[in-house]
Amino acid sequence: MRACIFAGVLGGLAMASPAFAADVVAPMAPEAVPVAAGQWTFTIAPYFWAARISGDVAQFGAPEVHIDESFGDILNNLDFAGMAVGEARNDRFSLFGDVIYAKISSDAATPRGIVAETVNLTTSTFVGTAGAGYSLLKSDKGNLDIVAAARVWSVDTDISFDGGILNGLSISDSQTWVDALGGFRAVYNITPKLYLTGWGLVGAGAADVDWDVAAGLGYHFNDRWSAVLGYRAIGVDYQNDDFVYNIVEQGPILGVAIHF
Repeated sequence: MRACIFAGVLGGLAMASPAFAADVVAPMAPEAVPVAAGQWTFTIAPYFWAARISGDVAQFGAPEVHIDESFGDILNNLDFAGMAVGEARNDRFSLFGDVIYAKISSDAATPRGIVAETVNLTTSTFVGTAGAGYSLLKSDKGNLDIVAAARVWSVDTDISFDGGILNGLSISDSQTWVDALGGFRAVYNITPKLYLTGWGLVGAGAADVDWDVAAGLGYHFNDRWSAVLGYRAIGVDYQNDDFVYNIVEQGPILGVAIHF
C-alpha cells in the first residue's frame, strides 16, 4: 500500500500576516529593503515547491514501509496544495511564518474483489511554522538573523472500502505534534537587483529531530515585487507507538513576493 504519503510539494496560496518569506521571497529570508527607522515592512509570498519525498512511514498498526516518491508521482495523485510565506519586520526585529498544506488521494482495485472491490486512500498534511528573529548583522548589503520558531505538524490518513465484505468501512489515523526550532537566515545583496538568500533551522520536541535548510538566488523587479529560485529540503523523524513518520522532502522552489 502506498501508505501515508506526505504531500506538501506544490504551491500557491498567499497568506496574509507575518509569515515565512521575507523581502527576498525565499522562506525564512530577512527583509533587506531600506525603510525609515521605526517603520514596519510586510511581505507576502506564495511559492511553488517541486519536491520529492523519501523515508519510512507506518500507520494503522501496519509494518513500517519505505517510500521514495518523485514529484511526478505525487503530482499524479494530488488533490490540492497551498503554500505561502511572509514576514513583518521593524529594524532588527522580525516575525515570520510558513504554511504548507497538501491533500493526496488514490484508489486501487483489489485482486479478487471479495474483501473489497476498491480501496481508497486519502492523506492530508499540514505544516505550520511561526517564529521571531533578530539581526545580528545589518547593513545595506543585507542581514544575518538569529531566529527561534515553533513548527506544528499534522498528518491525517483515511482509508475506505467499497464493495465486498468490507463495503462502507472507513478507518482513520492521525497525529499532530509540535517541535521547537532555532537557527539562522540571511540575505546578501550582490547588486541593487540581485541577491543571495539562505537559511538553516534545526530542532526537536515531539519529534526526535526536525530540520529545514535552503538557498536561493533572487531578483528585485521593483520596490513592490521580487522573485527567487532556489532549493529547499525539510526533514522530520517522529515516532509515537505504531505511528512512524521519518521523511525528507527536497526539491527546487520558486516564489514571488509582494512587499508593502
